[in-house]
Amino acid sequence: MGMDVSTLRTLISRYCVGEENWVDSRTIYIGHKEPPPGAEAFIQQRFPDNRIVSSKYTFWNFIPKNMFEQFRRVANFYFLIIFLVQLIIDTPTSPVTSGLPLFFVITVTAIKQGYEDWLRHKADNAVNKCAVHVVQHGKVIRKQSRKLRVGDVVFVKENESFPCDLVLLSTSRDDGTCYVTTASLDGESSHKTYYAVQDTKAYNTEKEVDLIHATIECEQPQPDLYKFVGRINVYMDNDPVARPLGSENLLLRGATLKNTQYIYAVAIYTGMETKMALNYQCKSQKRSAVEKSMNAYLVVYLCILISKAIVNTVLKYAWQADPSRDEPWYNDRTELERQRHIVIRAFTDFLAFMVLFNYIIPVSMYVTVEMQKFLGSYFMMWDDEMFDEELGERTVVNTSDLNEELGQVEYVFTDKTGTLTENNMEFIECCVDGHVYVAQAICNGQVMPGSASMDMIDTSPGPGAREHEELFFRALCLCHTVQVKEEETVDSIKLGIHQGKSTSFYISSSPDEVALVEGMKRLGFTYLRLKDSHMEILNREDEIERFELLQVLTFDSNRRRMSVIVRASTGEVYLFCKGADSSIFPRVISGKVDQVRARVEHNAVEGLRTLCVAYRPLSLVQYQEVCLLLNGAKLALQDRDKRLAEAYDLIEKDLILLGATAVEDRLQEKAADTIESLHKAGMKVWVLTGDKMETAAATCYASKLFHRNTQILELTTKRTEEQSLHDVLFDLRRTVLTHHGGWTRDITGLSGDYTDYGLIIDGATLSAVMKPGQEDSNSGNYKEIFLEICRNCSAVLCCRMAPLQKAQIVKLIKTSKEHPITLAVGDGANDVSMILEAHVGIGIMGKEGRQAVRNSDYAIPKFKHLKKMLLVHGHYYYIRISELVQYFFYKNVCFIFPQFLYQFFCGFSQQPLYDTAYLTLYNISFTSLPILLYSLVEQHINMDILKKDPALYRDIAKNSLLRWQSFIYWTVLGVYDAIVMFFGAYFLFDNTTFTSNGQMFGNWTFGTLVFTVLVFTVTFKLALDTHYWTWINHFVIWGSLIFFVVFSLLWGGIIWPFLNYQRMYYVFMQMLSSGPAWLSIVLLITAGLLPDVLKKVIWRAMWPTTTERIQMFAGLGYVPALLDNADKLYKGQLSEFTPLDRRRSSSTNRSRPNPPRSEPFSKKVMLTRWQRPPDYRTFTPLLGFTDVKCSSKQGAGPETCV
Repeated sequence: MGMDVSTLRTLISRYCVGEENWVDSRTIYIGHKEPPPGAEAFIQQRFPDNRIVSSKYTFWNFIPKNMFEQFRRVANFYFLIIFLVQLIIDTPTSPVTSGLPLFFVITVTAIKQGYEDWLRHKADNAVNKCAVHVVQHGKVIRKQSRKLRVGDVVFVKENESFPCDLVLLSTSRDDGTCYVTTASLDGESSHKTYYAVQDTKAYNTEKEVDLIHATIECEQPQPDLYKFVGRINVYMDNDPVARPLGSENLLLRGATLKNTQYIYAVAIYTGMETKMALNYQCKSQKRSAVEKSMNAYLVVYLCILISKAIVNTVLKYAWQADPSRDEPWYNDRTELERQRHIVIRAFTDFLAFMVLFNYIIPVSMYVTVEMQKFLGSYFMMWDDEMFDEELGERTVVNTSDLNEELGQVEYVFTDKTGTLTENNMEFIECCVDGHVYVAQAICNGQVMPGSASMDMIDTSPGPGAREHEELFFRALCLCHTVQVKEEETVDSIKLGIHQGKSTSFYISSSPDEVALVEGMKRLGFTYLRLKDSHMEILNREDEIERFELLQVLTFDSNRRRMSVIVRASTGEVYLFCKGADSSIFPRVISGKVDQVRARVEHNAVEGLRTLCVAYRPLSLVQYQEVCLLLNGAKLALQDRDKRLAEAYDLIEKDLILLGATAVEDRLQEKAADTIESLHKAGMKVWVLTGDKMETAAATCYASKLFHRNTQILELTTKRTEEQSLHDVLFDLRRTVLTHHGGWTRDITGLSGDYTDYGLIIDGATLSAVMKPGQEDSNSGNYKEIFLEICRNCSAVLCCRMAPLQKAQIVKLIKTSKEHPITLAVGDGANDVSMILEAHVGIGIMGKEGRQAVRNSDYAIPKFKHLKKMLLVHGHYYYIRISELVQYFFYKNVCFIFPQFLYQFFCGFSQQPLYDTAYLTLYNISFTSLPILLYSLVEQHINMDILKKDPALYRDIAKNSLLRWQSFIYWTVLGVYDAIVMFFGAYFLFDNTTFTSNGQMFGNWTFGTLVFTVLVFTVTFKLALDTHYWTWINHFVIWGSLIFFVVFSLLWGGIIWPFLNYQRMYYVFMQMLSSGPAWLSIVLLITAGLLPDVLKKVIWRAMWPTTTERIQMFAGLGYVPALLDNADKLYKGQLSEFTPLDRRRSSSTNRSRPNPPRSEPFSKKVMLTRWQRPPDYRTFTPLLGFTDVKCSSKQGAGPETCV
């Protein structure tokens, strides 16, 4: 009965606090001890063990699972069907011709994926079998990590990693704190402070810890690293004492214990339920524009294949309408064949033709593309110019599927803080009641020594304002989460910027807080330490002041402020609050608001980051109400964040304004040059930031996103308060369209006589624009109007953005009717949503953790590396894979179209033109390596030129090399070459041709001749397209041709015992023994390549692109002078954004006004000198490639004649 009453009491208690949905929580019994009798029902829950599994396959399911995944690809499934058809029905070609290439593709992919998974198994075993220390029966024992269970009490020593997610019970420190680094989780190398449970922190030995009798109720596992909701019930004399548990009590798996001898903690989440494991979930698959084009081309070729099969089937039965042709004397049908229905016979023939022509679909292309992307990504990771010595980091490629997409970017969305700027804050000044204080320059109205040359403002306070001033300094010394570290106890962490009397320095997860505390130190108030819940300050008189820290109201991005409640030694209780001006001013009831607001706006215009500081004295009654409010919210398991936010909102009100601060976040090195280069390359750059408008706008000017000639358009809350949103949008649209005559401006077609517009929009206005259903009878949707305005602006600044709004902006542009390729770059957790939303996501290895890096497609050390990543690597990747895709379709058209033509000369009998070995090895061996190497090392233009003239990026914009016109040209070229090969050989041997020994050429010699011309033609075609020659190019291209000749000699020159019949015996040698065959090979190769060469010559002479002009100059050896003659070379089109270059003028000329955009500008061109011959070749010297000599043996062999 006692158990029933206690259970009922527990349920009533939970219901009363609004926690009916108890399924969302779990109960953990520390040390697996049952609660005292009558406390609550003991229900032992089942939890997973601590085994980590990152592998995808097991020994038993690898083959079926991998096969299923591979055959989900349309191309693989198609070739599997073709292979099965060859096995089931009588087809003209051997099943080996389809089965062997498919087997090769499947095997290579399976080996690659199997090896990667074996490495994951190996890593998992190493982690799962490592030793951990667990407290059992008052003793510390060792066990394997995988055997750890929820509820076990774990003992961890300094510099050891936590084996699972733990709640901290006690530490070696008296105050119950420990220091932890989470670099492996979020990349933050600073030491974070975590706190033990108040009622268990005194238990410091194994025996004492074993006496703890408590249960923990907490939320079910979820991946948010920075959120944890729970409470602990500690039983003291059978009476439970409830304490809240939050993220400050939770030690995450993978983090490392630092500067603390040991800790005791209880396992909460184990194995795949730890937050680290939950963050390993796969991101959604992104597909590049090239892959989409590839699939579209594949569908077209599939239609061509089906059409060929249908045409041949119809013509076959038309041909066989004559009985003498239907059943000739040498090919009598069986009785079963005569009785078979004509529909079945026609369908069987259709399938046979499908098999005969199926090689037009290049199965090996997918493997080659995968290898090109995988191997090509290493060139970016190995690039020494993209290595940052300060961080010791290189570029990281998280996915190689989007390499070519880097060459197609049209919109760049970038964060500001930590991405464009260094996120390295320096305290500049503070303002108290309108009086300005500059660190080490002005203090208390006195000009400090050595600051006479500084440009500063001094509105010194009166004598009565000193108390208010010191209260402001104390507020900044107390309202923070900064840790004080002793120099000798910290490993591998840089010292702060001061080397004052003390050897200690400050560390915090927020650079702003460190800058403010250090600024206060220079102004005479030094924060010393937090000890025994007391914060100590050293004031100007070198007296130590102690304040008891009662409550911390932590910062969050929604409130944009933080607060602390402290008790002074006099007994007075204060609430100190600091935050963004937009979150502080509405809560202020007194203070010199106008003076402080004016100074805040002044500093924002200068590009400084500003914070406002306020306080509120609390009476004893008010403080007790605050404690009740906070404790009630902290103990809640359901909706704790919501209840805390409501409590904070009630507490942080009726504030008295003290003043404001200003810190500087310097622009990153070469950030302005990078943005200017992206503009010149035709990309639109948008800055999405949470900062206020004035600060962000100043950064945009400094980074050359906006320039002095830019006309700024504002779509902000301030303007929409004066006019309706509808009127503002239409005014802006009228402004941008009136000048452009009603047409939407394209970024790639800028002229010199238009007004350059820049748009600024804030988060509140964006929310109004994005609301669904904003329809007007005359206007249409607000989103479309907003997009129309943005299209006509060269740059856009979005300020006061929430993380979700950043993703909404990216999605809005990505899904617009033009479907542009978007790229998002950021460094913090608040940038993850837009990084995942964009076509390409770039993470910056900054100071805001590694969440952006982990969720990105590519990670770079600094923003400046984005320039080379896009303008050089992206350019190369796109050029290479475009040629690879088009070339694969081209060579397969050349390969299979002669087979189609051959059917007209063999009565549509499905007789193959080529030998089985040639059918099988054409795509695998004879023509695969040259194009793979080309797609890895080709450099059509030297990378120095690509970096110095970003406008070259526009030549490949909008998937220009894979448009339908280009696809049709390559296809027509393939058909032409096929016709030349087939009919050239046919007419050359129209009359019976004899070899030197009098024997006639037959059908297999004819097919071998066509195949030889084919292999040499497609290989020479690739050689003509190659601009960057190295020894490995020569080795692979000429080596593949030699391999073909050697293979043909061996295949036809030896009697192979494993073959039932050998129709190619001595055929190749017999062909080479004929003089006319040699002549025809040379003539047909020349005739096949000539139109493509003529087309290139004419096109380059009449309508050359910028890229082709540079290639011609480079081929003539004028590379050193190439950039000197850029004006003539580009015919005035070097850069349509040339006015941006004018901002490089010296400071002595800044007073001179800029000329209007219609005036001509001088262009700055840099000279590059090479110490070695240029790495360029044009097609002219390659015309002699057909001069290839091959030795052969004379002889003849048996062959059937046609």
